[in-house]
Amino acid sequence: MNDQNKDNLNDPRIRKLFEDKNFVFLSSLMKDGSPHVTPTWVDIENGNILINTAKGRIKQKNISRDPRVALAIVDQTNPYNMVTIRGKVIEQISGDTAEEHIDKLAKKYIGKDKYPSRSPGEKRILLKIKPEKILHMNQ
Repeated sequence: MNDQNKDNLNDPRIRKLFEDKNFVFLSSLMKDGSPHVTPTWVDIENGNILINTAKGRIKQKNISRDPRVALAIVDQTNPYNMVTIRGKVIEQISGDTAEEHIDKLAKKYIGKDKYPSRSPGEKRILLKIKPEKILHMNQ
């Protein structure tokens, strides 16, 4: 079941999972060491995984304290096609880059030009994750 084809984000089969409308489940570590899991939109760029969140959300606070994360993404049309990843958040990007990126994700996932669920005063943060271990399972 495990593909031995050097699992990495450049593999077209893995890229497709991230480029399609699949949700990723992001796990970060709470202060007490317990896991926190969030389903979220996702993007990839230059070998990194991009997650967009708002400043002050639990995942953003957790990652600021401990950058280690785990992710799982499942093909919505074939749940036996999935990727699990362990890695680290190597950068948190704010400002226009993060604000524009959430609009890009809104276009991808819900077909809207602007992200419609912004709260007043909300500041977006783009989490750049460097994968360290990638496992692709496909049946």
